[in-house]
Amino acid sequence: MKIGIVGCGNVGSATAYACALKGLGTELVLVDKNHALAMAQAGDILHATPFAAPIPVRAGSLDDLEDTGLIMIAAGVNQQPGETRLDLLKRNADVFADIIPKIIKAAPQAILLNATNPVDVITHLIDHLANKPKPGCVLGSGTILDTARFRALLGQHLGVSSHSVQAYVLGEHGDSEVLHWSGVTVANMPLPAAAAQLASPITQSLCQQMDEEVRRAAYKIIQGKGATWFGIGAGMARLAQAILQNEHAILTCCMRMPEVEGISDVTLSLPQIITAHGVQKTIIPILDQTEKPLLRRSAEILKRAITSLGL
Repeated sequence: MKIGIVGCGNVGSATAYACALKGLGTELVLVDKNHALAMAQAGDILHATPFAAPIPVRAGSLDDLEDTGLIMIAAGVNQQPGETRLDLLKRNADVFADIIPKIIKAAPQAILLNATNPVDVITHLIDHLANKPKPGCVLGSGTILDTARFRALLGQHLGVSSHSVQAYVLGEHGDSEVLHWSGVTVANMPLPAAAAQLASPITQSLCQQMDEEVRRAAYKIIQGKGATWFGIGAGMARLAQAILQNEHAILTCCMRMPEVEGISDVTLSLPQIITAHGVQKTIIPILDQTEKPLLRRSAEILKRAITSLGL
């Protein structure tokens, strides 16, 4: 499957590089309003393919996205130090109102995968502008990176591989996200039981510390180097892999939902079954009595942002 990547800044180039290293797609086409940047990124990534998979990588225009099966979007302006993801909303909305109709004209059948922040609201906007007949063809990276951070920290604390930890972050990719503590399992056991056997108890103070580390991770990185890109690039490539290989993998990402915790027509992250057609089905997690209102609050915050765009 031919893959298009629109936006060749830090996130777009990291996404393309991760795809090349994984050997994803039959061709990578990089598009940016700054064509010289797209050409430079494509050339740099192409030179890495002898060490990975021999995938053709080239720069192009939106018209070159014809016959593309998957288009990953990382266009827009960057998040600034101290700026929340929702603060980005109005600055990025105009960008997408311009480029999405052009993308749909070039590749009407393509699955659209968005990484631009605020990713939930921008993904909702893309879904509105794309007006695709089937749900699940427009999705966003959502909390795939937050989930990875959560699993990495849990694995580190327990002394096990993060691959052996099942845990999800739900809701907004941002300040109101919900760490699904009640659903965490390790070795098919609830977290407290596994932690006891591993002599690594889960205390309230640890939960609060880990919650803060996951929730504020991006802000610390932005303060240190201006933006995040490696983690989200790898997350985007993981979603692309699930689509290209028709994995039926369960991954947290965001898509437009008819209703979540009583909030209608909102885009946020839940565990999704990812196939060659995009999202095939949403898994609704079992939440405890503290988590349900937190997810509702997250949905309410996103709904207000979506409504502010007139959607």
